[in-house]
Amino acid sequence: MLRICVDMDEVMADTLSEHLRRYNETFDENLAAEDLWGKGLWDVVANDRQKQLRAFLDADDFFADLPVMPDAPEILRDLAGRFEVFIATQAMSVPNSFGPKYRWLLRHFPYLPPTHYVFCGDKSILRADYLIDDLPRNLLRFTGTGILYSAPHNMAAEGFFRVANWQEVAAYFADK
Repeated sequence: MLRICVDMDEVMADTLSEHLRRYNETFDENLAAEDLWGKGLWDVVANDRQKQLRAFLDADDFFADLPVMPDAPEILRDLAGRFEVFIATQAMSVPNSFGPKYRWLLRHFPYLPPTHYVFCGDKSILRADYLIDDLPRNLLRFTGTGILYSAPHNMAAEGFFRVANWQEVAAYFADK
């Protein structure tokens, strides 16, 4: 059976919208995802606000109630019926995210067994046929087929097979 690893943040969970919401509320700004074409939030925020950007991620409740990417639950349910699906998230970069991410996955994707959650730091350890991820650096070190899930920060990245949404993921795997 073919194995698919799927990243969580910015692929299954809309982390950026929560980060922007907290940033805009704290600094009384109106920064939008469209303002980040080809750049990460860290690239456009002033240096004196970088510490607060990190503090948002480190907050106990940041990862608890993230919005689910449209169509992800239904399409992942279908894929899990035809493939071996693992969720691979770089939780080591925000260690306090383990519990909230685990509970978020149980709540929104109850058909994926927790034994298929991979909390890691370096995704080059993954052994799968496919990796769907929003970070080009993760795909570069992956030995299977990488699929870049479009996000504002990666729009300038070239040389990757790209999907814009979960409908495109479904179409890609339709005949596999």
